[in-house]
Amino acid sequence: MIRAIVTDIEGTTSDIRFVHDVLFPYARERLAEFVNAQQYAEPVKTILDNLREEIHQPAATAQELTATLLAFMDEDRKSTALKALQGIIWQEGYVNGDFTGHLYPDVLPALEKWKSQSIDLYVYSSGSVAAQKLLFGYSDEGDITHLFSGYFDTRTGAKRDAQSYRNIAEQLGHPPASILFLSDIHQELDAAEEAGLRTLQLVREDRDPASHHPQVQRFDDIHPEQIPS
Repeated sequence: MIRAIVTDIEGTTSDIRFVHDVLFPYARERLAEFVNAQQYAEPVKTILDNLREEIHQPAATAQELTATLLAFMDEDRKSTALKALQGIIWQEGYVNGDFTGHLYPDVLPALEKWKSQSIDLYVYSSGSVAAQKLLFGYSDEGDITHLFSGYFDTRTGAKRDAQSYRNIAEQLGHPPASILFLSDIHQELDAAEEAGLRTLQLVREDRDPASHHPQVQRFDDIHPEQIPS
């Protein structure tokens, strides 16, 4: 019996183009001015200090850190510091109504159904927990954060590392086999499977021929009660 469902965001609940075409450019355009203005104020000061540790440059200036962050964006590097700063910048965009968090139309009805079946719902994304809460708090369907019992990001571990999913299962307090992980990336599902979790792959367009995981196109194709655990 599935007791908990952990879902990815990009390509799973939300169109990856929203992240790459809306969120990333929005943060990039504002990053330099934001870092320069906020470098001595918390929480930005601590985030930048953590970034200095991450790149082993304790004396790096705000300008040098900005250049590093822009390079991280170009590499799509999963830097915890970068994700935290992006989340803060995105908050202004959400609050100002510059955009809303994209949800595929089949997502909310499924989440509400699973919640009504006493299945605990969680999010695991490479974006920061703050960014996750913003996307679901200011989504196309309004604030749906009440549906989720918790959130995980790269502080839990890399998404292609099996230990990350062991950490999640331990924190949830459920046997791994009673947890279903949803993602569009089969390498993430491979790691979750290695940790003992059940897996389903969301393929919004073409099927993934390199994946051995069950594949569905929509959330309403997912039936947790039919998944053995």
